[in-house]
Amino acid sequence: MYSERHSDPSDIRCLVSEPDYFDSNPDLIRPKKLLNPVKASRSHQELHRELLMNQKRGVGTENKPELQRVLEYRRRDQLIRQRKEEEEARKIKSPFELQLQKRQQRLDELEREQERSGEEQENAPEFIKVKENLRRTSTFSIEKQAV
Repeated sequence: MYSERHSDPSDIRCLVSEPDYFDSNPDLIRPKKLLNPVKASRSHQELHRELLMNQKRGVGTENKPELQRVLEYRRRDQLIRQRKEEEEARKIKSPFELQLQKRQQRLDELEREQERSGEEQENAPEFIKVKENLRRTSTFSIEKQAV
């Protein structure tokens, strides 16, 4: 049906009006299509070419604008700070826990002092060690006699 009506190209010309400047007068200057300055710019052409090549290769344009990156970074930092504050709020200790912590610190200090004294004894000359052993044995023998 469509092919029957529009099979001849001359019929189509009758339907479409021709512009006034298509007269056969050669003295008239025919207008040219204006160029889009954005598309005509070299940088736009290079960018368009690069985007087409990336699309063919399958490389996505994952580079985000700087403002978006900064905003995401700030949001992430804010969440991290908020989580730290929540953890600190949970870590507030009761008086009982504080007393246990103090006791543990005291025990650690005593243990360090004992290690230091043990190291000093190991580094002491041999005659001092023998003298201390003699004292121990003499006190041990005295205790046995008392029992």
